[in-house]
Amino acid sequence: MAVSVPEVELRVSSRDYDADFSEWMTARQAWLLRTAYLLCGDTHTAEDIVQTALAKIYLAWPRIEIRGAVDAYARRAVVNETTSLWRRAWKRHETTRDVLPEQAGPDHRDQTHQAAQHQALWGLVNALPTRQRAVVVLRYYEQLTEAEVAQILGISAGTVKSQCSRALATLRRHSDADPDLLPRGES
Repeated sequence: MAVSVPEVELRVSSRDYDADFSEWMTARQAWLLRTAYLLCGDTHTAEDIVQTALAKIYLAWPRIEIRGAVDAYARRAVVNETTSLWRRAWKRHETTRDVLPEQAGPDHRDQTHQAAQHQALWGLVNALPTRQRAVVVLRYYEQLTEAEVAQILGISAGTVKSQCSRALATLRRHSDADPDLLPRGES
């Protein structure tokens, strides 16, 4: 499931930072929102995370000299903000819900069954520990390499592999879903 991100030509020498940032933000906002949603599992929280991350990126915009690195910087900002949110929630002893709200879908039995399996799988992903969830989302949804995930999360590639392996083992052990929905693992 590759996520296509529209290309935006950014002008490194431009002094019109507002227009430059606005153009980049318009092209990347939906992509950042999807990533944040997959990391936190809640639409409203994801919107808050992206809004905060975009504010931080805007403040750093004049200092970001290599425009090709903006996407990596933005992804890291979303991951950092999500992690900060989890830490704050843990300090307040907040808990997540066990049951996800129902989602409307087509009345076709196969599609409904598959949607229920996907929902159950994402419920299991949301139950994973924070680092394992981040590794699974970045590795399999964002389709980043182990090295890229390690760099984003500030951990070693070996830790990425072990966290991925543990997460996938947990998902397989607790999943009644179709085994084809789960990634095959690292090769």
